[in-house]
Amino acid sequence: MALPQAQMGPPQVQIAPPQVPMALAPHQVGIFPAYITTQTETLILREKVMSLSGDDFEIRHANGQPILKVEGQVMSISGRKKVYDMRGNHLFSIVREHFHIHTTYAVEDTRGTKIMEVKSSFRLFGSKATATFNSIDGSAEVLQMDGGWHDYNANIVDTTTGNVVARIDRRLSGRDLLFGQQTYALVVSPRVDMALMAALCICLDEKNNEK
Repeated sequence: MALPQAQMGPPQVQIAPPQVPMALAPHQVGIFPAYITTQTETLILREKVMSLSGDDFEIRHANGQPILKVEGQVMSISGRKKVYDMRGNHLFSIVREHFHIHTTYAVEDTRGTKIMEVKSSFRLFGSKATATFNSIDGSAEVLQMDGGWHDYNANIVDTTTGNVVARIDRRLSGRDLLFGQQTYALVVSPRVDMALMAALCICLDEKNNEK
């Protein structure tokens, strides 16, 4: 006598678990990875009183730890300034470009290739400057420095997001007034390049020196 065949149920469909997309890394605004902030940082940029060129700066964290140094080039037509890390490595140079209607500065890498352009423009109330460069991930960046070629204070705003990525404030002390030197506080937002923001602060100082 034949045994009844076991009834087979419908085939089981294997459902793969839903794929969870990997979180995108937060966008970083800058070129030099070692100087990208993880939190809000305050830097102090102080012009050296006794430098031969009169255009040397020391750049420190708010706690006094040095982070960058800037050396002006004596007798340089372009007003070239070289920026070094604290090991003496040349990171980039800041130069004034001539033959532009508006005051224009270039940030050049160690090979002399332009990596950022800073161009001033005029308006009825106040003045502004626009910085353009490509970030680490290749994103085209446009930052607007708003509020002050003439009052030494400025917000640096990411034109894509509207976020303030840095703020420059001039600090005055009796020593500054006596020797005619400049001191700035530079507040840099998280995920922003401190070295590039320092370069923008120096461009602001250079433009004011033309008055």
